[in-house]
Amino acid sequence: MRKFLVVLDDSRECLNAMRFATLRATRTGGGVQILSVIPPEDFQTWIGVADLMREEARERIEAHYEVFAKWMRDRHGINPELVIREGEPVTEILAQIREDPEIGVLVLGAGTDKNGPGPLVTQLSRNSGTLPIPITIVPGEIPKDRLEAIT
Repeated sequence: MRKFLVVLDDSRECLNAMRFATLRATRTGGGVQILSVIPPEDFQTWIGVADLMREEARERIEAHYEVFAKWMRDRHGINPELVIREGEPVTEILAQIREDPEIGVLVLGAGTDKNGPGPLVTQLSRNSGTLPIPITIVPGEIPKDRLEAIT
């Protein structure tokens, strides 16, 4: 089964990427894998405190994931898979793509502020010619009805 890999983070554009991945998976008989990356700088304190912070980060990710997973299951019949990795986001996204041969498309949401589309879109776009799968970049301000129409 082909999986759409979508990155779960705290950005607003993540929502449209989630919607797009879900709708494409529904229409093509694919699956959705949700990847969340815990950056290493979050844990550069004492070891005991770092372990607690890491556990809290995982709990936040799982709670956030459950909101999307419930919507995907209830509205679209998609049962997404959650993967949590620790490290630099771009490095971990590329590692996940290499490690899971069922991933067929990386779906990213583009930011809409004056700083550009966001660090993931910027960095991964630069390397898109050497990636083993295509990237779909979903505009952050695309209306829900338009998104549904094009998927």
